[in-house]
Amino acid sequence: MSFRLPRTPLFTLVTSIGLLASNAVLAHYPYCQCHVDGQEIVCLGGFSDGSDAVGVTVDVISYNEEILVPGQFNNQSTMHFPLQKGEFYVLLDAGPGHTFEVDWRDIEGLDQAGQTP
Repeated sequence: MSFRLPRTPLFTLVTSIGLLASNAVLAHYPYCQCHVDGQEIVCLGGFSDGSDAVGVTVDVISYNEEILVPGQFNNQSTMHFPLQKGEFYVLLDAGPGHTFEVDWRDIEGLDQAGQTP
């Protein structure tokens, strides 16, 4: 006696949904941490599974949505950019569902006026 899986459209649909849902459990999430280092800001990016962010897009964007500094993480998953005036945020964009923002207020070493103490 042998066991055969049904080959109906409903079985195929349910199986496909199950496989897609199992990938969601294995998802990894992006992160980015930034701090002041002298006259520049350094951001380090990566993913929750320990993988690096080499080549991932990371932009410095003003509150009026103007890209101030376009870039990508280098081969050490870091990005360096000059201190900025005014309000801005850093956007790590690794694709749909894989974005992370760091507001200027959350950058270690910047005070509430956006200046280094």
